[in-house]
Amino acid sequence: MERYLATLDHEELYVRRGPRSGLFTIVAVHSTVRGPSLGGCRLWSYADNRAAVRDALRLSEGMTYKSAVAGLALGGGKGVIVRPPGLVLDPRLRRAALLDFGDTVERLGGSYVTAEDVGTATRDMTVIAQRTRHVSGLSRRAGGSGDPSPFTALGVVHAIEATCERVFGSASVRGRSMSVVGLGHVGLRVARLLARAGATLVVADIDRAKRDEARALGARWATPARAMTAPVDVLVPCALGGVLDHDSVTQLQAPAVAGAANNQLASSDVAQLLLDRGVVWAPDFVANAGGIINIAVEFEPGGYDPARARMRTREIGDTLRRVFDTAAVGATTPLAAAMSVARENLAA
Repeated sequence: MERYLATLDHEELYVRRGPRSGLFTIVAVHSTVRGPSLGGCRLWSYADNRAAVRDALRLSEGMTYKSAVAGLALGGGKGVIVRPPGLVLDPRLRRAALLDFGDTVERLGGSYVTAEDVGTATRDMTVIAQRTRHVSGLSRRAGGSGDPSPFTALGVVHAIEATCERVFGSASVRGRSMSVVGLGHVGLRVARLLARAGATLVVADIDRAKRDEARALGARWATPARAMTAPVDVLVPCALGGVLDHDSVTQLQAPAVAGAANNQLASSDVAQLLLDRGVVWAPDFVANAGGIINIAVEFEPGGYDPARARMRTREIGDTLRRVFDTAAVGATTPLAAAMSVARENLAA
């Protein structure tokens, strides 16, 4: 076991090799200023452990700002279970890795609370909970809020509506063309909600088996590369991050971008490039906060209430409108405006 202080502005970085699985588990705690750091457990394959650490550091920082902008009494953290390239996790090894991660969380003494993320699900939280009580997003039967992805998707749709209002003068998505890139747990739900609301969809995923979902939605299937540059009203990135960089932004044909993916900007200066090109971007840590808002309700007096979670999730649209207004008044980017809101809340 090794424990390190991060060289960035994080409070703590904890790296540990699990004795059961032999896999590295990582927890990055960026901030506990507003409360315990909350962030999902990502089970993912990385080229090397340095890449996994960088991912945990960057994602945990994003969680701090996501919670702060949403006004939650939570800080930012992120957990990672590193799956070596090519390694297939059979049920025994997967369970061992989850138990190891639970031990890692427990050793942090409550400064970090985990939840599901890419590669994990509600049932995995139940396994982790055998080793630590610092787990959220447990099944409703176990007293938790269950799968947060429906709330993340709902919040993204409210963000898309606020973005449409800013760009087109109306929040309605009916008749608007949207390109949804990534049909995972959240992306597919976003696509279904948009289709139900009357949007015309282009959809894409690296898994070609998802073409059946496209047909069910009445959507046009495209490769992820083509979907990114499709001539649509709104680009909706819902896969992994870093998709908006200096090359891809110059090829965008959509005047608006709002989606569920974390860390959509390859670097912060891409926000200015989007602004210069007249593209309205909804900061991802504002748009995709529905999941953490839902989980935060678990910590409120009286326990979890899904109706209260839905009400709080709807406020994402109003938060984003405030961000857009702040950006317009200050002649700055939505990223800078959202960070300003986050820093005000962190200071408070």
